[in-house]
Amino acid sequence: MILPGGGAWPPDTLRTVPDLQSQLDTITAQTRALVQPERLAVTDAAIHDLLNAGIESRMLPVGANAPSFALPAASATVLAAPSSGKLVRSDDLLSLGSLIINFFRGRWCPYCVTELEAWQALYPAVRERGALLVAISPQLPRQNDFLVQQHSLTFPVLTDTGCALAAQFGIAYTLPETMRTHLRSILINLPFIHGENKQDPDATWRLPLPATFIISRDNKVLFAEAHADHRVRPDPTDVLRAL
Repeated sequence: MILPGGGAWPPDTLRTVPDLQSQLDTITAQTRALVQPERLAVTDAAIHDLLNAGIESRMLPVGANAPSFALPAASATVLAAPSSGKLVRSDDLLSLGSLIINFFRGRWCPYCVTELEAWQALYPAVRERGALLVAISPQLPRQNDFLVQQHSLTFPVLTDTGCALAAQFGIAYTLPETMRTHLRSILINLPFIHGENKQDPDATWRLPLPATFIISRDNKVLFAEAHADHRVRPDPTDVLRAL
């Protein structure tokens, strides 16, 4: 297949990349084999409630204007784009090309880490298409530093405090008390990972839906996909077809 502007699809950089959803399904199967049914039920119920709340329908749609941002980057990130101090600005990135934005929950989520590793494997293909990529989560910059170093990520990993930007994209939600208790019981301390917020205690318990957007150079949404079920993600190869 020949793409507009030349070049075959899929490019060589994509031909040997494993299917992302298959990897995520393996994580799910392993989790169900190892975790007690009553713990699994808490997560399943939370996903069901999110779906029933219609959060996916509130996602910023294709064709909408994307909000601009200036967010702090992990200091360990090898920035392949201009930045102002430690802030990465969407306007700067879009001056260079289209922008892929991946919202993820945090380094504690194996699904998110697997997805980010898949994007890292495809980052040469992103650049071949003249685009840039950033990953965004509510975790503190030091948590992003650990993530970047452990997984050798070379694209900017940014902090969205309190999911403020995620809310503008329509994908932010606050965890219910049942999930807060569940996460504490498995030693996932979001107030530590996100930072305490005494003025708005719920802010530290906000997460984004795992989501992927493509933003054009004129700030329009070209691609948008988000799932209330964090075990489902768009395959990066499918996202790249929208560039």
